[in-house]
Amino acid sequence: MKADMELVIVHDGEQWIASNDSLKASGCTLPELDENLKQVIIKSGVFKPGTKITVFMGFDYSTIPTWIRQYAAHYFNRYVSIEL
Repeated sequence: MKADMELVIVHDGEQWIASNDSLKASGCTLPELDENLKQVIIKSGVFKPGTKITVFMGFDYSTIPTWIRQYAAHYFNRYVSIEL
């Protein structure tokens, strides 16, 4: 699946944070993160209103202990479709 935007996702112990060099969104739950991300993208003006985009969020593996990374190769990468 081709993404229109790529972000890095982490959890800081309280909330999910998705970011790249130009934007950042956060939320305590994944649905809240997705809604906040939608609002941040709309405010950025990168895409026209009414556009449907696909966002890839790749988990930052450096945030989990080294010993468990071998079991978490698939850990929390996600695609989200957002209609602006």
